[in-house]
Parts: sequence; C-alpha cells; structure tokens
Amino acid sequence: MTAPLDAAAFDAMDAADPLRDYRKQFALADGLIYLDGNSLGAASAAAFAELETAAKEEWGRDLIKSWNTAGWFQLPLTLGDRIGRLVGASAGQTVVCDTTSLNIYKALHAAVALRPGRKVIVSEGGSFPTDLYVAEGVASTLPGTRIRLEGIDAPNIADLFDDDVAVVLVNHVNYKSGELRDMAALTKRAHEVGALVVWDLCHSAGALPVDLDGANVDFAVGCTYKYLNGGPGSPAFIYAARRHHENIVQPLSGWWGHARPFAFEQSFAAGEGMVRFLCGTQPVLSLRALKGALDLWDTVDMAALREKSIALTDLFIRLVEERCGQYGVVLESPREGARRGSQVSFAHEGSYQVMQALIERGVIGDFRAPATMRFGFTPLYVGYRDVFEAVNVLEEILRTSVWRDVRYAVRGAVT
Repeated sequence: MTAPLDAAAFDAMDAADPLRDYRKQFALADGLIYLDGNSLGAASAAAFAELETAAKEEWGRDLIKSWNTAGWFQLPLTLGDRIGRLVGASAGQTVVCDTTSLNIYKALHAAVALRPGRKVIVSEGGSFPTDLYVAEGVASTLPGTRIRLEGIDAPNIADLFDDDVAVVLVNHVNYKSGELRDMAALTKRAHEVGALVVWDLCHSAGALPVDLDGANVDFAVGCTYKYLNGGPGSPAFIYAARRHHENIVQPLSGWWGHARPFAFEQSFAAGEGMVRFLCGTQPVLSLRALKGALDLWDTVDMAALREKSIALTDLFIRLVEERCGQYGVVLESPREGARRGSQVSFAHEGSYQVMQALIERGVIGDFRAPATMRFGFTPLYVGYRDVFEAVNVLEEILRTSVWRDVRYAVRGAVT
C-alpha cells in the first residue's frame, strides 16, 4: 500500500472506510489514539447499557428471580454460540465461562484423556506464558507426562510430532510478534500422527476470520476482553468439536457442569455437550457486559475487517520505518500482512520508556519484556488518520530523545 504523508489524504481514506461508523459506538475520548485493543478492547455504549440493565433492574429490582426471568443461567451457552459464529463454529460447540487459563487446563486434560497411553504435550517456547504454566500444571498431575517446546527441543513445532504426542497447544497469533499460524495445515499435520490440537485464539477472535470447523480443530480457547471488547476480566470461551463431546472428561467437575444441577445429587454426573466444561457459578454482570459488546458483531463484515486490519498494519510499518528507522526501531512482526494478526511489534533499546512517553501524549500501546513495543489495531475504532498521527508522535519522541527522561523509566505493576 502506498499513501502520501498528507493528513488530508488520510482523512479521505477514513471517509471511504466501510467500517468508519463503528467508532461512534465506542466510548473513546476525543484525540485519543488507542492502539492497545490487543490487550484490552474499548468499551461500547451497548456494553454499558446491558451492564446498567443487569445491575439496576435485574439484580437491583428482580433479585434472584432474574436467574430465570432474565436468562442468566443460560448465558454461557447463548453467548457461546454467538462467539462460535465469529470463530467458525456451528451451534452447540462453544461455551463462555471462567478464564483462558482455566479453560486451557480443562481442554488439555480432556485431550490427554482422549489419547490414553500417550505421554507428551507439545507447545511453543515463545507461547504466552500462562499457556506454558498451565501445561506444566497439567503434566504434574499425570505421571510420566512430558512437555516438548518449539524453539527449545526443535526449531519447528511440527518436528516435535510423533506417535507419543497426545496434544498440541498452540497460539493462532503470537502475543508478542503477532505472527499468524496456518490453523488448517498444522491441525492436519498433528492429526496425521494421531494427536489432538488445542488452539489459543486470544489474539485472533474478533481480529480476523477464523474457521474452527473448517480447519477440523479439536479444541480452542480464547478471551473476550481484547478484540471482542467484553471488558476487563470478561469471561473466556472454550470450543470442542462435536465429535468429541460424548467422551469428554475434564477435572473441574463443578455443579454447573452437572446434568441436573438443581437436583443436588451427591455424586457428579456430567451434563450434555459443552455443559460439561462448566464448573462453578459464572459472573453474571460480566456476562451481560459481554452480551452488549457482542451486539455490534452481528453486522460486522469479517472480510472487510481483515482487509482494513492488514491495510492499517502495513501502513504503520511503512511509516514507522520511513520516519523512525534511523532512531533504532526494529520490526519484530512478519512483514507480510497475511502472516500477521492485527498487531505490529517493534523493538528499541528504550521500548518501555518510549511507550510511556507515547501514552502520556495520548497514543496508547503497551510493552512486553524484554524490549517489545506492541501496537494493536482494532479496525472497528482505529482509522488511517490515527496511524498517521501516532507515527508523528513516535517520531517526535525518538528525534528529541525525550524518552530518556528518568520519569519514563518508572515501572508500573502492569506494562
């Protein structure tokens, strides 16, 4: 993509953008350039409205009756199907519940149980850490189980596949670099050795088209607070292909996963289908905020979303390299748009400080140790003029070396 460095030209691009009107549905301050939707998505008016209704009317007025009258009890399944539509899953294969970490734990245990006698979990050395921590926890409960890691035990993940592998845990989009894996090809390769695959969709759900059913995926997990804009800590989701439902066993056998939860039976009997992935009582207010956040997705053209995502990230890479390359920024993401999710990462000797200076000036991204600046591009509320202005600010910070001010080196608890 070639574009002139002229503000009016970028305004014209925004005016021609078929997704431009979605920004009006989000609560974003004037002048703010929010490039951190890959960490926490922006709030929408619809999410606020659902939250207010759930809190003031359903909880405040109707109290416990709302479990039935407002459909609270069914929310994990109804919202699961709505997310399923966005990730290429037919109805009845996705449920919203708990956290990504808990759902990885459930999915890994379920997959290993479906492959008795196999003792290896394969994952990525560069995975988001919680995936690795949970895999270690699962292995610790299964004597003899070992973990093989891409980048540690072999350079490429498929090189680790053999007939001792029970399950492969892999990120669709790498959290740090934004690199996108070929879901269908890797799933097929794992299946050829009899292994199952758990895909982590945290950085792809709501950012690009996903086709879980079409790729013959076994299990998938993901969060809802990034590109799906469900709110801080909003519940995660888990997918299991229907072919596995009858034989799924997972260790967190709480009462919501029981076949008859209000019979209050002494022993556990798993519910049907995705119900068996539920555990305890779910956070209704967060679920209702997510319900509102999902409303606008009913009209989003995912092909148009992906096209704009690639255009925004291509443009950002080009402008940063043209205007800031002389100041030591180095691209860490794939250059080819089709191989990226919806984020761009650059390294710099002062990445943390530079990011703090950007945030102070109203351009919000984030930092990942040891030296990565991440910029997430949510096409529903990020425009072409935003890219232009963000690079202007970044260039000024680097050119003047203002980032070297000691105040920018002070670390917060969250980076």
